[in-house]
Amino acid sequence: MDADTDAETRLRAGQCHCGAVRFEVALSDGFRSVRRCTCSYCRMRGAVVAMAEVGGIRIRAGADVLTAYRFHTGAAQHFFCSRCGIYTHHQRRSDITLYAVNVACLEGVSPFDFRAVPVMDGVNHTNDTGQPTRRAGTLRYTPAD
Repeated sequence: MDADTDAETRLRAGQCHCGAVRFEVALSDGFRSVRRCTCSYCRMRGAVVAMAEVGGIRIRAGADVLTAYRFHTGAAQHFFCSRCGIYTHHQRRSDITLYAVNVACLEGVSPFDFRAVPVMDGVNHTNDTGQPTRRAGTLRYTPAD
């Protein structure tokens, strides 16, 4: 997928699997910010995310079925649908002014649309080490012929 930054790419509708949670998101930088993370939670979850500023996500339906999960320092809030269990977004620990949005929840988008996704080192989190965020590697998708 191209890293377009036009309004069509930035403003997206999204929902969980069962459709109980529906939202609209304004992506901060289109899909230029896609990434994965190696922290214990993200590693198990396996989502590809794109960034949105706080206030850039508007829950249109299902706020009452959204559940938040916090761990470790409790700074990051990970939101998921309490009915189908799908992770929709989370408030980032390293920058609480940003949300990371699960691209698989966005209408017309699949994590397999991205041939190369940067993987950030969440095991050695910048808030724990005091060092800049390190790139741990790249996740690549190569479609079968």
